[in-house]
Amino acid sequence: MLCQGKIKIGRETMSAPPDMDHLQAWVGRSRTFADIVSGGPVAGLYAMLDRGDAPIPPKGAPIPPLAHWYFGLPHVTQGALGPDGLQAKDGFSPPVPLPRRMWAGGRIRFHHPLRVGDDVTQTATIARIEPKFGRNGALVFVTTRFEMANAQGVAVTDEIDGVFREAARPDEAARPPVMAPTDETFGRTVEMDVVKLFRYSAITFNGHRIHYDRPWATEVEGYPGLVVHGPLIATLLADLYCSQFGAETLASFEFKALSPLFDTHPFQICGRQDSDGSVALWTRRHDGAVSMMCKATMR
Repeated sequence: MLCQGKIKIGRETMSAPPDMDHLQAWVGRSRTFADIVSGGPVAGLYAMLDRGDAPIPPKGAPIPPLAHWYFGLPHVTQGALGPDGLQAKDGFSPPVPLPRRMWAGGRIRFHHPLRVGDDVTQTATIARIEPKFGRNGALVFVTTRFEMANAQGVAVTDEIDGVFREAARPDEAARPPVMAPTDETFGRTVEMDVVKLFRYSAITFNGHRIHYDRPWATEVEGYPGLVVHGPLIATLLADLYCSQFGAETLASFEFKALSPLFDTHPFQICGRQDSDGSVALWTRRHDGAVSMMCKATMR
């Protein structure tokens, strides 16, 4: 059993990880949503990416990699939201008593295409819950496994790692940056603003206030600006891959978030093909640090 209380580290006193044993009861819980793959959210993504007229893709058209995130979503009522705009309690997600929530990474396998007009079911299962202790206090990692299926069977298998953190403190130590690679062979610069962030939140029905409410992001959660969605960063990197190699070649996609991105500076999305045939993708912040690292494998 994990202890509660304080841990002394040098001159600093930090909260120890709270007792999370009871959360293990949530491991194995699952829920299923039915949906229909429609072209509207995909057209919304293309419009946000400034893809010309962004027409709605016709019935039967394959949707791009990671667009499965726009379907099978829980449509949470206003009364079920917490103060940060995320769902507070739903009987499925473990009730982790830590206020800040972020994406940490994920692993995705694409088995066959999803197409506009498909009837789909998404089954989500709580796979792992891991309490940890970092330099700024308690952390809890929750891994959720998703399976998106159509008439041909499971089309996408998706494991997402979310992290819960303590509230921001004035004395919170900044994490030393990890510098990004500089040997990319393709890439582009991305500028982010509140309108893009809001539109992506709308596409994904994401009410998390860190993405569009600047006073909340800076004054309550202690960030220097609006936070760029982890799924949006991953989507930009997958889109970069597809622009080079084609969406139909993507077999799997792994990503790990190393530091957040904000709307305060442009950033670069970069890639290179490695000798084993896989493709390394990453984001480079204005200060040269890496924000997300990805590995894509081809069919």
